[in-house]
Amino acid sequence: MLGSCKIVALVATADGARARKFYEETLGLELVSEDMFAVVFRAGGTMLRVTKVPAPVIAPYAVLGWDVADITAVVSGLAPNGVVFQRYEGLAQDELGIWTTPDGAAKVAWFKDPDGNTLSLTQG
Repeated sequence: MLGSCKIVALVATADGARARKFYEETLGLELVSEDMFAVVFRAGGTMLRVTKVPAPVIAPYAVLGWDVADITAVVSGLAPNGVVFQRYEGLAQDELGIWTTPDGAAKVAWFKDPDGNTLSLTQG
C-alpha cells in the first residue's frame, strides 16, 4: 500500500532557528517552509521535517542519512562548514573519519546535528 508513496524524513530539534541554519546553510538543503511546529526542507526529492519539540530524545544510532556518490568529496566539502565527523572505537576509519565496510562494498561517515542527532553519509 505504501510502496509507491514518498517518504517524509523526521528529526527533532529544541531550537528551530539553530536547526534551520545548520540544515539550510551548513548542509545546503532547500528550505520549503517554517512554522511554529517545524522547519521543512527538501533534500533530493525527499521532504525532511525538523520538528520543534521542548527536549528531543536522541537515539544512540543514526536517524537520518544520505546516499552519496563520492563520500570523500562530500566529507571534504562539509568539514570546512564546521561539520565534525565522529570517530568510533573499534572501527578502522581513515583520516577523514570514513569507515569502509569489511567487504569493501560501502563507505560510511557519521556526524551530528546541533541537537546531537546522528546523521550519516553512505557511498556504495
